[in-house]
This record gives sequence, C-alpha cells and structure tokens, in this order.
Amino acid sequence: MQDKAMQGMSRARLERVEQFLDATYVASGKLPGALVQVWRRGEVVLNSVLGMADRERQTPLAEDSIFRIYSMTKPITSVAIMMLVEECKIALDDPVSKYIPSWENLGVYAGGYMESFQTRPAKRQMLVVDLLRHTSGLTYGFQQNSNVDAAYRKLKIADRTTEGTTLDDMVEQLSKLPLEFSPGEAWNYSVSTDVLGYLVGKVSGMPFETFVKQRILDPLGMVDTAFHVPEDKISRFCACYAVGVLGSKVVSQDRPTLQDDPRTSPYLKPPTLVSGGGGLVSTAADYLRFSRMLLQGGELDGVRLLGPKTLALMTANHLPGGQDIPRLSRSMFSEATYDGVGFGLGFATTVTPASTLMPGSAGDFFWGGAASTFFWVDPQEDLIGVFLTQLLPSSAFPVRRQLRTLVYSAITEPGPAARGRGA
Repeated sequence: MQDKAMQGMSRARLERVEQFLDATYVASGKLPGALVQVWRRGEVVLNSVLGMADRERQTPLAEDSIFRIYSMTKPITSVAIMMLVEECKIALDDPVSKYIPSWENLGVYAGGYMESFQTRPAKRQMLVVDLLRHTSGLTYGFQQNSNVDAAYRKLKIADRTTEGTTLDDMVEQLSKLPLEFSPGEAWNYSVSTDVLGYLVGKVSGMPFETFVKQRILDPLGMVDTAFHVPEDKISRFCACYAVGVLGSKVVSQDRPTLQDDPRTSPYLKPPTLVSGGGGLVSTAADYLRFSRMLLQGGELDGVRLLGPKTLALMTANHLPGGQDIPRLSRSMFSEATYDGVGFGLGFATTVTPASTLMPGSAGDFFWGGAASTFFWVDPQEDLIGVFLTQLLPSSAFPVRRQLRTLVYSAITEPGPAARGRGA
C-alpha cells in the first residue's frame, strides 16, 4: 500500500511519533503525558495528545491543557526587547548600566563567599546583547558550580515563590553580587532574560507583564498564555512531576489546588516577581501561534511584531568568535548540549548540522523549558515542532533529540532551500 503524504511528509512515519512517545514514555510511566504538534507548509500535520494531565486525579491530557513552559518564556521576552530595539528605545550595544546605574562597576568573582566576596574589575561593561545571548557573567542558583551560584540560591534570586520580591528587588540584589566572568568571555545559562524583562519595563514605561500582554500575547491571539492561571482555567492546568532521587519513580511536584488538595501552586495568583526567564504558562495552540510568527519573519495573520531582518539577526549565531555553546560554555546546565549549536538573541541556533549528529537544518532555532517542554522552528523546511509535557528536570530523558529524529525522518519532500544543500 502506498504511503500517503501530507505537506511533503509521510503519514505512516508521522504516526511513528505518537507510537514511540506512547510506548517509550507515557505507557511506561516516564512521562505523565505528552502533547506534540508539527506544522509544515501551512497546516498542522501531526496533533498527538497522550496520557494524563494529572495522574492522581486521572485527568486526561487535552489539546487545550495549560502547561508551565518555564524557559520557553525566554524567546517571548527576547521578542519584547527586540521590538523596543526596532523602535530605537534601546540598542544591543548599550551598556546595561545605562538603564541600571548601580551595575556600572560590577566586579568579577576572584574568591571568597557571599559575606566576603573578593572581586577584580571586569574587562568591559555588560551590554544588552550579553543578556540576550547569555554572555553577561550572570548565573542561575541551580547551577551549583560556584560560590556565586550558592549566593544566588541563598538570596533566592529570580525565585517567583518568594512572597513580595519584585524585579526591582532582584536587580538590587544582583548589584551586590560579583559576575562569574567578564561579559563576553563565556556562555553561562543565567537570569539574564529576567533582567531583560526588567529592561522592557524600564524602557517601555509600562510593567513588563503589561507590555507582553498588550504588545505580544493579545495581538497574536495567545489567549491562554499568562504569568498565572486564572480561576476559571484551573481545571485545564496540568500537574507537574519530577524524577525522584537517583532516577527513582516520578513523583508529584506541583499540582493545581482543588477542593481535595490543600496545597497551593504558585501559579494560581499573579506573581510579585514576573519572570521573563521562566514565568509563563501556555498551551500548544498558543505557542504554535508564537512559533508561526517567528517562522514567517515576525508576522502572523496581518499582525507584525518584528521585521524579517530583525528575525534574521536574532537567529544568527552571536557567540563570540562564532563558537558553539559546548566550546564557550561554563554552564553546568543548558537546554541545548549539542556540538554545532550556537546561540542567537533569545534561542539556540544550529550552525553546523553535521556536528549535532541529528537531522536538521542550518539556521533552525529552538529552546526548551525545565519541565521537558521544547519547540523548534526550521525555516528551510517550513517546519515547526511544539512538544509539551510536565516533568522536571528536562535532562531526565533524551526525548527532544528522539522527537526531532522522528519528525525529520517523516519528511519525503525537502524544502526548496534544503533540497540543493543537503542540510
């Protein structure tokens, strides 16, 4: 029987995606549920919904389930700052201290602990572009790689669960801590994008969350994306799980509060610290709309957020010397760990497909979230993939790599740009 094709993709091979995810991850209990959408040549060619939104309550996952997208918030925040760059309200080569004067003389860690840090002068000031590409010298507390990381943990830097802490408070706390390295010297996954959220508010003259809603979410029709889950949508909000110690069984981490569960999820009310690095919740339909805007050069359904040249700039590799992440990284963690992958202005980008040892295209771009969510956009193939689940940490299983392999293996008609290059 001849295999039917959909938008240049094999129907039978696309069905492998669902079969693999179900057999390997959902039925086996490794993931509570999984939702994957694949878009190609103007339509959804795969829409698979598997497993549970809440295992304990036996709530099935649904197409409109709401997920914590964690670091998939970062591309949205990056688009926000680039909209302001287009309006010449801020520039990529502006010193960050132009907007945060207390950061003008941030030192670089040279020794000691939080109460007695020793520092040396930075070789240059931190620039706005350093925040976008994670070469700022900032870090994340969960890295557990240095005494600076330990200070972030102690102060709960960028922790949305800390009552009363705001973006202003976070910026003030960071002004008292040293950098891990001089800006531009290395790549380190960090709270940089949270600082970008602060800059969006500072430069636009409106709260960061208001800018995101009025300038991005509402125009794109992303009706279920927000920094908290309103009461009328709690029934659609997934529970979140985590892999136990030493890879033991998956355990409940954060569940929506209902009458039979007294625990309170921090996502059920507006946060005081609005995290541009990881604070949003969203749905597959919403994030696909955002991804389609990126694929189409900054425009969707007559709404233009960015110009195509700006998107081209964002998806180029901005790491110093054209290096890839593994060679420039000092980070203990990244949502991308592959050779041949650089970093643009808000997301990773494939520079050398052969070095990744995965099918893909030069110039495809992507990122993921802490609860194993993932998206990628491939302009050469007119292709988008959105994968949503709720399992911490994202490094627990190689599901992202496997998903990409399965989807690319279903392509039967390469895109025009890829056809002549074999990439």
